[in-house]
Amino acid sequence: MAGAISRLGGSRPADLRDATAESPWVKYTLIGIAVLFLGLFLFIPLASVFYEALRKGVDTYLAALVEPDAVAAIQLTLLVAAIAVPLNIVFGVAAAWAIAKFEFRGKNLLITLIDLPFSVSPVISGLIYVLMFGAQGWFGPWLEAHDIKILYAVPGIVLATIFVTFPFVARELIPLMQSQGSEEEEAAIVLGASGWQTFWHVTLPNIRWGLLYGVILCNARAMGEFGAVSVVSGHIRGLTNTMPLHVEILYNEYNFAAAFAVASLLTLLALVTLGIKTLVEIRAGKEQEAP
Repeated sequence: MAGAISRLGGSRPADLRDATAESPWVKYTLIGIAVLFLGLFLFIPLASVFYEALRKGVDTYLAALVEPDAVAAIQLTLLVAAIAVPLNIVFGVAAAWAIAKFEFRGKNLLITLIDLPFSVSPVISGLIYVLMFGAQGWFGPWLEAHDIKILYAVPGIVLATIFVTFPFVARELIPLMQSQGSEEEEAAIVLGASGWQTFWHVTLPNIRWGLLYGVILCNARAMGEFGAVSVVSGHIRGLTNTMPLHVEILYNEYNFAAAFAVASLLTLLALVTLGIKTLVEIRAGKEQEAP
């Protein structure tokens, strides 16, 4: 390499500059733009949420969080997440395993369908459930005849949440499992391991960080979903309002202190999720660097 450079008449220090090297003004300008953008669109809004929530004092803040409708909204949000996330784990692992480990007809169609919630508005997905389970929907008369409530009840909220969140786990695991291949699973089976033993002792340990990362993202979206849940919930206070819906109702009623108090709780959950996500990325990076 050095000989080729010398034959071309160039000197190594002058001609071989680092491709990422830039003049100081370019570097600091880009950093300044990034910091300014984060400040205007992230840090200032976050700070304003907590400022508005605590502006009337800690007593008002705590009173807004222990108010019965707020408690019901918090409990419903946690319940929906507790149901939707495990179901998405099962679907995500199964879908990723099928796509990464097997070849079958319709594989590309399955991948496309997994990405569908990313391209469809959450409001549209909520309207789909209204079309299916509403009083004039496909299954509405049958459900009414058997006294089964889907819409404007917890089942409808869970279904809408599952729809908008099911790509997260699968989308984290598919490229990871494809890059790992199937050699270790095949070796385990050759050595006499059953399918479940292979999954628990070979596949799951290899995908645990990607799975945890997908679960974190799925849980964050499940707790913060608004559009699809708003369509199917009916906005029944104390019964079908999740935390985002409760914030909207309080804000529309000009109860700003309570609205920002509940919003601050959602924000804290998001920040905790972000912190856990960062820790998972650091831990996974250290394991990849380890020999």
